Amino acid sequence: MTIKQLEELLQESVKDTTEEFKRLFHGRGALYDEWKHLTIDSIDTVLSVALYFEDANEDKLIKMLQKFISYSGHKIIVLQRRYIKGAPSEVIAGELEENLFAVENNMKFKLNLLSNQNSLYFADMENGRAFVKENAKDKNVLNLFSYTCAFSVAAKLGGAKSVSNIDMSKGALSVGRANHHLNEIDTKGVSFLPYNILKSFSRIKKKGPFDLIIIDPPSYQKGSFDAKKDYQKIIKKLPDIASQECILLASLNAPDLDSNFLIKLIDEFAPEFKFVKRLENLKEFASQDEERSLKNLVFKRQNS
Repeated sequence: MTIKQLEELLQESVKDTTEEFKRLFHGRGALYDEWKHLTIDSIDTVLSVALYFEDANEDKLIKMLQKFISYSGHKIIVLQRRYIKGAPSEVIAGELEENLFAVENNMKFKLNLLSNQNSLYFADMENGRAFVKENAKDKNVLNLFSYTCAFSVAAKLGGAKSVSNIDMSKGALSVGRANHHLNEIDTKGVSFLPYNILKSFSRIKKKGPFDLIIIDPPSYQKGSFDAKKDYQKIIKKLPDIASQECILLASLNAPDLDSNFLIKLIDEFAPEFKFVKRLENLKEFASQDEERSLKNLVFKRQNS
């Protein structure tokens, strides 16, 4: 696909944009061989661009994007070069405001587009948050690997009785608390607990039993979590912390691990949790091989 064809595709993608976050181009899905290294997001008036490896067409791409915002309704371009050590970001058009946030289904989540690596918000999880919001009413919710607590915001807006957010990062939990305030959510009944999950099940159990459990771990985080060997440690504990009709949303974003990896683990170590369905991914995040993309699997406890 040429630069011109990419611009034409962006023109189509941008037609129905609003202030809400939308991925305009998802090269990481490998649907366009020449642009596997590129993602482009629309965040109200901001165009957020990420490059995952260096490419000879980078300068031409930037010129096209600078032309594109002259008629797309965007005023700012933030470019992140993730192929450079530290993944530096820079504003290459316009001026970025402070206190930036993403809007998703009328929920607001704080953003830092100038941070290295992650922006504080994972847009591909939108359907997972929608599921939680729809199923949280009157439930005691456990949000494992909560990061900035977006699931907790969705759960509370869906009427959850209580939410326990567990993450090792005090900084991420601090942003999570701010996300609740941003959405005018009373944090009474919401816990922000900086625990090492694999070492804290006795403390987590005291907050249970839980009616809705969310497991959304990193695929691999050196020194703290490796999905291949550590996911089963959490699954083994589920029967001890779950209510009798608990709903489980188990997520996996490792390209080399498919849905069956999780389904088999749960069948072996927590067989009372039966597989219900896999949530569809957003069409904007379409992938050539969906098993290499985000997997959101729903299970329901069924005791005999």
